[in-house]
Amino acid sequence: MRHVMRLPKTLKLGLIGAVALGCAAAQAMAQDLIETHAISTFGTPKYAADFEHLDYVNPDAPQGGEMSFSWSSGTFDSLHPYTRVGNSAVLATIFFESLLTSTADEIGSSYCLLCETMRFPPTRDYVIFKLRNQAAFSDGTPVTADDVLFSYEILRDEGLPSFRASLPMTIESAEVLGPREIKFTFNPNSPMRGRIEAAGGLPVFSRASHEASGLAFEDSRLTPLIGSGPYILGEAEPGQRVIYVRNRAYWGNDLPINRGRNNFDSIRIEYYGDAIAAFEGFKAGNYLFRQESSSQTWATGYDFPRLNEGIILREELPDGSITSGQSFAMNLRREKFADPRVREAIALMFNFEWTNQTLFYGLYAQNTSFWENTYLAAQGLPSEAELAILEPLQDQLPARVFAEDAFAAPASDPDRSLDRRAARRASALLEDAGWQVGDDGMRRNSDGATLNVEFLNASPLFDRIINPYVENLQAIGVNAVLTRVDPAQLQQRQRDADFDIVTDHFPMGFEPGSGLRQYFGSLGADESLFNVMGLADAGVDALIEKVVDAETQEDLTPAVQALDRVLRAHVFRVPQWYNPNHWVAYYDMYRYPENLPPYSLGFLDFWWVDPEAQAALEEEGVL
Repeated sequence: MRHVMRLPKTLKLGLIGAVALGCAAAQAMAQDLIETHAISTFGTPKYAADFEHLDYVNPDAPQGGEMSFSWSSGTFDSLHPYTRVGNSAVLATIFFESLLTSTADEIGSSYCLLCETMRFPPTRDYVIFKLRNQAAFSDGTPVTADDVLFSYEILRDEGLPSFRASLPMTIESAEVLGPREIKFTFNPNSPMRGRIEAAGGLPVFSRASHEASGLAFEDSRLTPLIGSGPYILGEAEPGQRVIYVRNRAYWGNDLPINRGRNNFDSIRIEYYGDAIAAFEGFKAGNYLFRQESSSQTWATGYDFPRLNEGIILREELPDGSITSGQSFAMNLRREKFADPRVREAIALMFNFEWTNQTLFYGLYAQNTSFWENTYLAAQGLPSEAELAILEPLQDQLPARVFAEDAFAAPASDPDRSLDRRAARRASALLEDAGWQVGDDGMRRNSDGATLNVEFLNASPLFDRIINPYVENLQAIGVNAVLTRVDPAQLQQRQRDADFDIVTDHFPMGFEPGSGLRQYFGSLGADESLFNVMGLADAGVDALIEKVVDAETQEDLTPAVQALDRVLRAHVFRVPQWYNPNHWVAYYDMYRYPENLPPYSLGFLDFWWVDPEAQAALEEEGVL
């Protein structure tokens, strides 16, 4: 980083731009501006301005070939990922870039991509991004500051609820200073941490392409907006496949941050109705890369000719990222789940130890924390640093937060599905909550209504996991059922909050910020696609703001631990499991760098096709 006292003299602007430039220059004279190619939350970015390539890529990787994989969690009818209308195709964000981008080997750093530099005061009241001269959309038109302004304004006004809720809280205004300069001024009440990244991380669309479409921004579409990314649409067949192809005129191919990346000529995603059909498609060669998510399939399914002949390779690669937080999520909008004793009773009847041993071949570990397997997870009783955050909010928090270790369901009997000790504890909780066992063995409340719990599921592979859980709940008088729907129905019912319990994910970050409002905040309870359980709690809201406001690692860590502790105390989810490794299988033509980064598998980013290996498979008639 370096300090400058005035803006570069090389900028050539028109009359209007010159006036704006004069204002910006006056600000620069009033205080030092930091000018830099990268920014880090709590430290110094790893890569200096003159870096040649990222450490974890192969800078000489050949470009060519196709990456193909499958998708079996629903279909698509849109290529517009920034609206709630329609179901967007997998990877539909691939068309768009942002001013800043991150790397896979460090936490909290953002580097210029569309921008060349950024300038801001130490207080980060505002930032001025200078776009690269060569930055261009896929139709060859330049990316301008006006396009950046358009993208910000339309996401703020017409984009997904998450954008409409969060952007005004962070960004006060944006103004074009010149054809390739834009200034974002931040809300003075917003936390300093993450301000610049929030502005620089927005996708940038071509204003002209949107206006030419004749559609409202929220309208679903199968002709995507034009972006500046390395791939454009090749083919889209809803319910069948989508293919993205390399933009041969991609403007950023020679940037240091892109060397050794974006190596495939095309990326093809094949859609299947279920995971079983998808696996059969892989074995038959309908697609060539598979990231396995089923322990049963991983343990027992990979014994077939092409694997045994070495045509397909099977590997476990380390995964250093935070777990996805996969869980059974309860719909707190339903009155029957309002009592935390009911939620805890339901959670107790999931026997992870038996499930892991019997169904998962002992391959998984259980999620307990929302920041599982990291230093951000709450442990034991609250620390002094956590108490300093929690005690002022004591009247808004569950009492167990202060009196008990961070909540985790106790270990169950691994040798039998129904753990009798857990059943006794769950039964006592339900009775205390007013759900008594009637003559028919069913739990009923004072109105005589049974305690009905429906698990909504779209994957046949999950039946073997949910059915024993349903049986355990039935054993204590809960009228539990499993309802299988197709992926499209599942998506729609989840969007409409028409469910009791679904499987969902809670992916967190090492430096969480305003995005927490979308997952757990009251404002997102009825609007956000991410707050699937509909959590709306004043204590949680207050703790989210503590995390968002943290400006040092010393402040952030206990704030996240305190939030994690309170979220777990509310018991609105039943944690499932996580895998410390990536399970991958692929046809022996794909290659990856020797030193993979800790935070990304990167098979779409920095893997490549070995031309000789591909030719060998073609000669053998495999491809």
